[in-house]
Amino acid sequence: MITARSLARKTVTLSDGTVVGQLYNITVDLRTGALIDLLVKPAREIPGLKMEDGLYVIPFESVKAISDYIVIDKRKIK
Repeated sequence: MITARSLARKTVTLSDGTVVGQLYNITVDLRTGALIDLLVKPAREIPGLKMEDGLYVIPFESVKAISDYIVIDKRKIK
Protein backbone atom coordinates (compact mmCIF):
# COMPACT_ATOMS: atom_id res chain seq x y z
CA MET A 1 0.00 0.00 0.00
CA ILE A 2 1.25 3.49 -0.87
CA THR A 3 0.07 6.45 1.20
CA ALA A 4 -0.29 10.00 -0.07
CA ARG A 5 2.18 11.16 2.56
CA SER A 6 4.85 8.82 1.17
CA LEU A 7 4.44 10.40 -2.28
CA ALA A 8 5.03 13.94 -1.07
CA ARG A 9 8.03 15.56 -2.75
CA LYS A 10 9.08 12.42 -4.62
CA THR A 11 11.24 12.93 -7.67
CA VAL A 12 9.42 12.29 -10.95
CA THR A 13 11.43 10.85 -13.85
CA LEU A 14 10.68 9.75 -17.39
CA SER A 15 11.25 6.10 -18.31
CA ASP A 16 14.46 7.17 -20.11
CA GLY A 17 15.88 8.54 -16.81
CA THR A 18 15.22 12.24 -17.49
CA VAL A 19 14.35 14.04 -14.25
CA VAL A 20 11.06 15.92 -14.69
CA GLY A 21 10.90 17.47 -11.23
CA GLN A 22 9.36 17.03 -7.81
CA LEU A 23 5.77 15.92 -7.14
CA TYR A 24 3.80 18.96 -5.99
CA ASN A 25 0.23 17.65 -5.85
CA ILE A 26 -2.22 15.11 -7.26
CA THR A 27 -5.67 15.78 -8.72
CA VAL A 28 -8.43 13.34 -7.81
CA ASP A 29 -11.96 12.73 -9.09
CA LEU A 30 -13.96 13.34 -5.90
CA ARG A 31 -16.88 11.17 -7.06
CA THR A 32 -14.86 8.04 -7.80
CA GLY A 33 -11.60 8.62 -5.91
CA ALA A 34 -9.65 7.96 -9.11
CA LEU A 35 -6.29 9.69 -9.45
CA ILE A 36 -6.36 11.99 -12.49
CA ASP A 37 -3.10 13.93 -12.83
CA LEU A 38 0.24 14.46 -11.15
CA LEU A 39 1.24 18.10 -10.74
CA VAL A 40 5.02 18.32 -10.88
CA LYS A 41 7.28 21.25 -10.00
CA PRO A 42 9.69 21.31 -12.97
CA ALA A 43 13.40 20.70 -12.62
CA ARG A 44 13.95 21.76 -16.25
CA GLU A 45 12.02 22.44 -19.42
CA ILE A 46 10.95 19.25 -21.20
CA PRO A 47 9.33 19.66 -24.63
CA GLY A 48 6.03 17.85 -25.05
CA LEU A 49 4.90 18.00 -21.43
CA LYS A 50 1.75 19.97 -20.68
CA MET A 51 2.31 22.89 -18.30
CA GLU A 52 -0.30 24.92 -16.39
CA ASP A 53 0.43 27.62 -13.81
CA GLY A 54 4.13 26.73 -13.76
CA LEU A 55 3.56 23.01 -13.08
CA TYR A 56 3.71 20.01 -15.39
CA VAL A 57 0.36 18.21 -15.61
CA ILE A 58 1.02 14.51 -16.16
CA PRO A 59 -1.84 12.01 -16.54
CA PHE A 60 -1.77 9.43 -13.76
CA GLU A 61 -2.37 6.70 -16.35
CA SER A 62 1.18 7.32 -17.62
CA VAL A 63 2.74 6.29 -14.27
CA LYS A 64 4.86 3.20 -14.84
CA ALA A 65 6.23 2.65 -11.33
CA ILE A 66 6.32 4.20 -7.87
CA SER A 67 9.26 3.39 -5.61
CA ASP A 68 12.06 5.75 -4.61
CA TYR A 69 11.01 7.73 -7.71
CA ILE A 70 7.80 8.08 -9.66
CA VAL A 71 8.57 6.79 -13.15
CA ILE A 72 6.50 8.06 -16.07
CA ASP A 73 6.17 6.09 -19.32
CA LYS A 74 7.20 8.74 -21.84
CA ARG A 75 5.22 6.99 -24.62
CA LYS A 76 1.93 7.36 -22.70
CA ILE A 77 2.11 11.13 -22.21
CA LYS A 78 -0.45 12.86 -24.42
